[in-house]
Amino acid sequence: MSALSFLKGTHGLLLGAGVAIGSVGVKVLTSDSAKRLYVKAVAAGLRAKSACEDTLESARAEVDDIIAEASYLNETTYRSDAQADGESCESAPVEA
Repeated sequence: MSALSFLKGTHGLLLGAGVAIGSVGVKVLTSDSAKRLYVKAVAAGLRAKSACEDTLESARAEVDDIIAEASYLNETTYRSDAQADGESCESAPVEA
């Protein structure tokens, strides 16, 4: 099949339509209104990122508070119970 016979008929029309759509698409994607849309989309993404980081930071603070309270509870309540029973804190297995 030669190149000229390929361009005849529907294949040639499809190729021409693809080139035309591609040219128009490039013009649309690089237009000023499209750039404004891109800026708004990126700004919304940055706001979402900031909100997620704030939520993550507050969750980390809550976890740190829980760990601190658990450590204090272990030091005060359970250590005094182990010493009253005559056990050493070092002999108790530590689970992660």
